[in-house]
Amino acid sequence: MNLPLTRRTFAAAASLMPLACTAPGKTALAPASPPAAASPINPLVKQRADAQVFRHDDGFYYMTGSVPEYDRLVLRRSKTLAGLSTAEERVLWRHQASGPMSGFLWAPELHLVDGKWVMYFAAGPSGGGEDVFRIRTYAVVCDGPDPMTGGWSYLGEFKAPWDSFNLDSTSFVHRGTRYFSWAQREPGIDTNSNLYIAPMKDALTLSAPATRLSIPQLDWEIRGYKVNEAPAMIVKNGRLFLTYSASATDARYCLGMLSIDETANLMDPRAWTKSPQPVFVTCRETSVYGPGHNSFTVDAQGRDMLVYHGRDYEKIEGDPLFNPDRHTRAQRLYFDASGNPDFGVPVGNGPLPERLIPAVRRGAFLVQDGERLSVGTAPIAQTQLRSLDAGDGTVRLSPILKPDHALAAAADGTVTLAPLASATGDASRFRREAGKGGSIRFASVAHAGRALAHSSDNVRLAAAADPASAWLAD
Repeated sequence: MNLPLTRRTFAAAASLMPLACTAPGKTALAPASPPAAASPINPLVKQRADAQVFRHDDGFYYMTGSVPEYDRLVLRRSKTLAGLSTAEERVLWRHQASGPMSGFLWAPELHLVDGKWVMYFAAGPSGGGEDVFRIRTYAVVCDGPDPMTGGWSYLGEFKAPWDSFNLDSTSFVHRGTRYFSWAQREPGIDTNSNLYIAPMKDALTLSAPATRLSIPQLDWEIRGYKVNEAPAMIVKNGRLFLTYSASATDARYCLGMLSIDETANLMDPRAWTKSPQPVFVTCRETSVYGPGHNSFTVDAQGRDMLVYHGRDYEKIEGDPLFNPDRHTRAQRLYFDASGNPDFGVPVGNGPLPERLIPAVRRGAFLVQDGERLSVGTAPIAQTQLRSLDAGDGTVRLSPILKPDHALAAAADGTVTLAPLASATGDASRFRREAGKGGSIRFASVAHAGRALAHSSDNVRLAAAADPASAWLAD
């Protein structure tokens, strides 16, 4: 999080009241969330920013994040990713009555370190003035194997290289070595925060001098504030990819990415490559603004998932820091032919979209390009369609970049995009049916015996038994 001095007056008032820790097994009131479903529905959890979600080897998904009041550390878990929406939330720890952890609590992350559950978080003192933003990184530790039922107590302060503003810590193990990565303001560098990495001796102590990985210098990293923060790691295709957040926490907030070969020395800054452009940004077509502070997990099929927060409107009243509407969101993370992550765009509110692949033409997709539908290749966002419940077990297929439209079939077999507002008949309704070899078919409700199909590069209706009407969903 980036910190303008204009926030200090509000910060002082918001941080004055100390609260007691919730007892093990008790829950705190949480904002209303969407109902649990077989597949996640965005937003996954409302009013939870800086989201960390991971699937542990006990089969549970765990989630923590910043609450709008910045006064407590919370945790919830579920057997399914979608179930996090309605899972009970336990308060693990609350800010103290006075001292360095009596004000804001930010960006918690839960990690199993040397066999113990440790939650890292950033905190500052209450009382107003500049001291409110004396943010440092601390940790609490669980006294048992179950973080949802065990007792939590203060462990200590992270021993950072400098006694300066630092936050957004994460930890990961690579080739037998545990590393710590975080954001910090380094004395002598005119930025709000840079990114660092170092191996760990124990949960709070580094075992070697830190390496500076990134300074905000590119135009998209310095909009509003000069910020690199919130590192998150995913290992895939022989490389480590470290995402981070940049710029102010309004609609300009975005994700950048560093990468390195998995055999390289992580402590050599020259071995890392910074993407010259942001990898994930605001998307007005899908109405998600300021996507950032992400984590990575997998879905029930083991496919990579991106978790992040974002608002569903652009204009913020008052200070962005105290706006509660940064919601936790999740979506598929794809990889390109070179093995690099392709984040696409924030997919917007509603059920997770899919990509439809002709079963007899692998490598092509159903594509939306403006008002036109085709079959071919295109950027990921143009190939993602959301199945909207149309009643009686039928769906309407809506492109994420035109969420107010859906596919509609005419009697002559042509398929076009029609406004959802006028979709009151059967032309835009399809019945999703299982086919052979894991394929699916979208049978037209309006035109019996015919289904959504492809003909060359065109999208149209064909006989339901035609192989061209078989699709694979990705």
